[in-house]
This record gives sequence, structure tokens and C-alpha cells, in this order.
Amino acid sequence: MQTVTSSDVAHMLLSVRNRKSTPPEHVHDSLVPRSIDDAYAIQDEVAQHLGPIGGWKVGSETPQSEPFCAPIHTSTIFEDGATLPPDLCFHRGVEAEIAYRFAHALPPRAQEWTREEVLDAIGTIHPAIELLDTRFAKPGSQHKFLHTADQQSHGALIVGPGVAEWRKFTPVTERVVLTINNQVVADHVGGNSAGDPLRMLVWLANHASRRKIGIAAGSIVTTGSTTGTIFVGHDTEVVADFPAIGSVRAHLA
Repeated sequence: MQTVTSSDVAHMLLSVRNRKSTPPEHVHDSLVPRSIDDAYAIQDEVAQHLGPIGGWKVGSETPQSEPFCAPIHTSTIFEDGATLPPDLCFHRGVEAEIAYRFAHALPPRAQEWTREEVLDAIGTIHPAIELLDTRFAKPGSQHKFLHTADQQSHGALIVGPGVAEWRKFTPVTERVVLTINNQVVADHVGGNSAGDPLRMLVWLANHASRRKIGIAAGSIVTTGSTTGTIFVGHDTEVVADFPAIGSVRAHLA
């Protein structure tokens, strides 16, 4: 019996990304990663084919649970007001998020990065829109380790203007307003299941260090949805507004 390797799963995901095969509806049990570390190993293999890493996405199911993450490549990072190509994503799950840009690098090293070191490396806070996508037929249809292996279902990230005085903001108490085609679909305070995003940034710095990747200066890290995921079609205008921080908009062609 042939042994399935991480390269087999990476090849499947890359084949879908390159439009050489269709997103699968069902995946054989033999292809499901047996652990979160196996899923990250697949991420690393896929990442070798996606170009430079420009940032990360990090999230957590609860304020106490172990976070999870995926690298974000420069090819899927856009600036405020961008029009995204119609064929960039298979799905367009809109999420309003808060992101941080690192002014200083946190490279791999033997000792753990401390909370103080990580926070001192942050330069700015940003409003952001993430598009959830998947290389499977339906979002959320597979084992969670498969979705982790699939770059944690990342599609694209649109980043708004940064604010240097990031320490004055408390993300869990910030208001967020998400507008789609001029219709308000979310307006509330907080909303991120992970709670404090700074906890996740410290975790990510050490996780990325252990993976021998690190966090480069200029990297943008988005910290999870504050609005849930709303799937939209083509020719859609999206605005995510955090009144105290700023707003970001995108046109999904």
C-alpha cells in the first residue's frame, strides 16, 4: 500500500490553485493531515510555489484556545480601494478584520520572543478586509486540518491606512461597521472570537520562529474576523469601517 505524504496533499492543492483540476467535494481519509503540525508542513510545501510571504493570518476559536495561522503571500495582498480580479478566488467570503504591521523583524531564534519584544516591533494598526476562499468545492466542508493546510482558507487581504498610535486601541471594544453594496450588514462592538489579538501576535512570533520563517519587517498580520463571513458574488463593493481606527474599501470584480 502506497503511503500518502504531505507532498501529495500539497500537489492536490496546487493543482486546484493552478486551475489544472477542479476543487474536490470529497477528500479520501488518507489525505487528511493527522495533526496540526502535519497541516503546517503542507502549508510550507504549498508556500514554496506562491511567491514571497508578505504577512500572516492568525486566529483562535476562543480567547483561551491555541491559535492557528497561515502565511499570506504578497500576490494576495492589496491596498485600500483596490479592484480584485474576478478569477482571483473561487469563493468570496467577506470578513472585516483588524491587522497590525510590524515595523521591525522578528526572525527565527533559539529563545522565545517575549510579549514586550513583540509589541515593541509593531508599527501600525489597520482596518482590513479578508476574503475567505478554499481550494475545496465548499467552504468549511473538510476536516479542519485540511482547511489549515489550505492556507487556513485565505483568499485575499485588502489593507487600509495605518495608525501609529496602535496602543491606544482596544480591539475587543472597537465598533465595526461592514457595508456591502451600500447596505450595512454588520454594526456592533468587538466580535472576534479570539479575544485579545495581541496574545495571538506573541504566539505567532514564536510559532513562525519555530518554523524557521520568522516575521519580516513590513509584514502585515490580520487577526481574525470581527463580523463573521458573508459570501458575495461578482461586482461587489465592500467597506469595512472601524470608526476609531479607519476604513478600507474594495471592489470585487
